Amino acid sequence: MTLTSSALGSGASAWSGPAPRTPQEWLQRAEAVAAQLAIDAVRRDRVGASPVAEVRLLKESGLVTLLGPVAHGGGGQDWTTAFQVIRRVAAGDGSIGQLLGYHYLWFWAVRLVGTPEQIAAVEEQATRERWFFGGAVNPRDADLVITEEGDELVFNGRKSFSTGGRVSDVIVLEGVIAGTEKHVFAIVPTQQPGLRFLDDWDNLGMRLTESGGVEISGVRVPWAAAAGYLDREFQPRVYNTLNVPLIQLVFTNFYLGIAHGALRTAATYTRERTRAWPYANDVKQAASEEFYVAEIYGALQVKLWSAEALAERAAGLIEQINAHADDVTEAERGEAAVVIAAAKVAAIDAGLEIGNRVFDVTGARATASSVGLDIYWRNLRTHSLHDPVAHKVAEVGRYAFLGELPEPSWYT
Repeated sequence: MTLTSSALGSGASAWSGPAPRTPQEWLQRAEAVAAQLAIDAVRRDRVGASPVAEVRLLKESGLVTLLGPVAHGGGGQDWTTAFQVIRRVAAGDGSIGQLLGYHYLWFWAVRLVGTPEQIAAVEEQATRERWFFGGAVNPRDADLVITEEGDELVFNGRKSFSTGGRVSDVIVLEGVIAGTEKHVFAIVPTQQPGLRFLDDWDNLGMRLTESGGVEISGVRVPWAAAAGYLDREFQPRVYNTLNVPLIQLVFTNFYLGIAHGALRTAATYTRERTRAWPYANDVKQAASEEFYVAEIYGALQVKLWSAEALAERAAGLIEQINAHADDVTEAERGEAAVVIAAAKVAAIDAGLEIGNRVFDVTGARATASSVGLDIYWRNLRTHSLHDPVAHKVAEVGRYAFLGELPEPSWYT
């Protein structure tokens, strides 16, 4: 069963009235969206259908415009609010939390690398038209090859991951101009013959993220749309390198959301359905009275709160950088990157333990497929392998005892 329009409410009318204006109102909107998604998240995960209705929900609720300029109908919010929104949506459905997080990153990408004119143009159109962004920028694959043909750049190649691409309005491509070392980012319309999505995403978790491969054949982009280029030369600044720390913090926050969803769902199950053990020395009337149940929930909550606090510290560093993007220093960028690495490690550790140990406090019957408690561990286990967590721990370690900041790369 897929999520239908009727399951979502009556389309845009379900979100009638004034748009959210304050961070708290946006978080309430995100919680409402998460509640809708949670209703049949398990069934939709089992089916694995393309998340067309889910993306429509993100659009109709206005969440896709959260970072957009107020003047063009956007929320005008900062990344601190965006991270909180991602968490809440991921608590209802981890796949859709990931899609929304990637959308925010690609929406922001023009601000990271674009010229002022490009930023203004893209943010206005994307906000007014409620674009949903996808991306095909997997650095473990060969770069797309770009050839110059007059005033156009032509992209060709293949990417094995293109999260959100198939259900997007626009997709971010990245490649290298043939015969040079010039990397080019560009935003292109998704609906065009030059993009062929391979429909090969068949993984343990995050099943609704449309993260399969894509073939790019003869996709044309005006030179003027090459992000950050003036007179065909890139204008570098330290802020350009913030894309990787930013997306790593996006990961961290939907991991935290998934963990929160697991803990909340398990607690409801324990209260309502788990039975006390009848062969104990001190038999209780309900599982909620069992000492070990309270101890496990307490330990898991402590770990989750601790990881959240570290993620919030990292978000604060991002906000400090965004406040003076034109003159951010390499040291500021590096310090943010290492705190983000630590936050990601903490979120993975807490999330995987929560996804596993919730079964200790729900019981054998909670392993039924209809309960769906497995979805949280599967989602987190799948995406937490995006890049080896051991390398993140090592980054923190080198900072801790050598004072060494991570150098910008495709993964740091």
